[in-house]
Amino acid sequence: MTPVPALQVTSLTTTAIKGLGVVPRDEVELTRTGVVGDRAFLLVDAEGNLLSMTRTGAWAGHTAHYASESGTLTVTCPDGTAVTDEVRLGAALEVDFFRHHTVPGRVVEGPWAGLFSDRVGQPVRLVRPDADNGGVDLRPVTLLGDASVAELARRSDLDAVDARRFRMTLGFSGGAPHAEDTWEGRTVRVGGAVLRVEGPVKRCGAVNRDPVDGSGGVRALSLIKGYRGLGQSTLGRGVLFGVYADVLAPGRIAVGDTLELDAEPAALSH
Repeated sequence: MTPVPALQVTSLTTTAIKGLGVVPRDEVELTRTGVVGDRAFLLVDAEGNLLSMTRTGAWAGHTAHYASESGTLTVTCPDGTAVTDEVRLGAALEVDFFRHHTVPGRVVEGPWAGLFSDRVGQPVRLVRPDADNGGVDLRPVTLLGDASVAELARRSDLDAVDARRFRMTLGFSGGAPHAEDTWEGRTVRVGGAVLRVEGPVKRCGAVNRDPVDGSGGVRALSLIKGYRGLGQSTLGRGVLFGVYADVLAPGRIAVGDTLELDAEPAALSH
C-alpha cells in the first residue's frame, strides 16, 4: 500500500494593511484573533467603505510592516522607497465591511492619506481597527492546499497559478485537490497551535488581481466557477476556494510544520 503523504505547511503569508501585497513568512505567532500583525490596518474611501483588493489593485506592489513594540508602521513601495511613521490615532470611524458587518476603528494620522490617495486618484484614509487583526474577513486563519491550486491550473490549461493571488494565511502540501473542503468541524494541530476548520471561503474579484502588480489577466474567479460551480458559504452562495479556521489554542507555526487532523469532526459553534 502506498503511504499517504504527510500534510505539511509550505507557505505562510500576511499583510499588515489589508489590500496591500502579502508578505511570505518563515514562521508566525498565532493568537486567537489571528497572526500577530496581520490585517492590523484597513484602507477606506471617503464614505468609510472598505477599499480591498477587489476594488483596486493599485497597492498590490506595496508591502507593509507594523512594529507593535515601537508603534511604527512602514510601507515599502514597488521602487524600494519606504515611508515610516509613528501610528497616531485620530477620529473614530465605523468601516463598512462588504455590507456584511462594520468594523469600528480610528483614522491613522500622518502621511498615509496622501500616500495611498495619490495611487488611486481619490481620497483614501488608513484606519486602525479597535480589535487586533480587525481587517480579517470572517475568521482569523485561512487554509488552502497546494493540490487545489495545482488542480485549478490543470483544469484551466495553465502551466501554473500563483497561490499568492488567494492571499491565504497557510498553504500546505500532501492532500488531494480540495481535501480541505471536507475538514469542516475538524481540529487541526499545526506547530504549537490548534485550529478548527469552520467552512469555505467565498471568493471575490480580488483573486483576479496579479499578486505582484495588481493587474488583471488570469480570470481566476471564472476559472474556479467553471469546474467547481457555486456553493454555499457564510457570506451566501458563490465561488468557493479554500477554508476558514478559528484558533482554539494559540502558538507558533513555521513552514515545514506538519498538520495533524483529528479523527472525527468536532461540534461546531458559531
